[in-house]
Amino acid sequence: MKETEVCFLKVKNDYLKFLDKEKIFDKSKAVKIKSLKKTYIPISFWIEDKYIKKGKTLFLGFSGGQGSGKTTVAKILKIILKKFFKRKIYISSIDDFYKTLEDRNKMSHTIHPLFKTRGVPGTHDINLIEKFFYFIKKKRFKKIKLPKFDKSIDDRLKKKYWFNIKERPEIVILEGWCVGVQPQSNFLIKKPINTLEKYEDQELMWRKYVNEKLRREYKKLFALIDCYIFMKIPNFNMVFKWRLLQENKLKKKSQFKKKIMSYKEIKRFIMFYQRITLQMVKDLSKSASIIMLLKKNHEIKKILFRF
Repeated sequence: MKETEVCFLKVKNDYLKFLDKEKIFDKSKAVKIKSLKKTYIPISFWIEDKYIKKGKTLFLGFSGGQGSGKTTVAKILKIILKKFFKRKIYISSIDDFYKTLEDRNKMSHTIHPLFKTRGVPGTHDINLIEKFFYFIKKKRFKKIKLPKFDKSIDDRLKKKYWFNIKERPEIVILEGWCVGVQPQSNFLIKKPINTLEKYEDQELMWRKYVNEKLRREYKKLFALIDCYIFMKIPNFNMVFKWRLLQENKLKKKSQFKKKIMSYKEIKRFIMFYQRITLQMVKDLSKSASIIMLLKKNHEIKKILFRF
């Protein structure tokens, strides 16, 4: 029996249970099984191969447009890598490293009002992610606590609720919408891409600051990542539709009903992400090791193994 078939039999039940738990009922069992065989298992074997070749902790960047399904796919890969390959996996979302609401309020007063809204480069605590990466690379591993961000209250939780990392992971997946993006040229920065940029960033201060952060801190962080997996959206309009679905899920899960966004708020919110999302499609389509091409119904149309 082929090793991939053995893997399929070993992880199938856990995978289907996970999809039920995530309330993914819009796909038939046959479609789910096909995705496991044709997509998730081959990617997991590729990751295992990369880890064996490196011989120490492998750092993977996992990116894609908002609502593309990064978090779900990363968790599926974790199930396979943990259950079949017996690997110690840690998935870290760049969202958990958002600066506190207090810090972003300060940025909105001292740099530009648009920094009150989380999301763009400059609103993450990049030093904390770097510290986490360097901790893992040390010869003697010491346990570390990592922040946890609650989007429903738009703020970081207190330290007692943070993630505890007690042993060195063999594979680290840093997932997030902007992981791996490159800075733009000053020429591209000048032209507004939507009404938010046109009317609320007329002096280009917000755009320039974001771009400068990408050029410095983010570039340094992304250079620590070994390989990238990129979920390529069909077009930017899908980001709105998928983000709306995401917000409805958050509404059902949340105990707080404070910060769940309305239809109009989501329309405005995704404008913050538009420039960098479109830039990522250009950059990661060339530089990512694996590209997952998505259909409008969220299904994976094709996978390209590049490196």
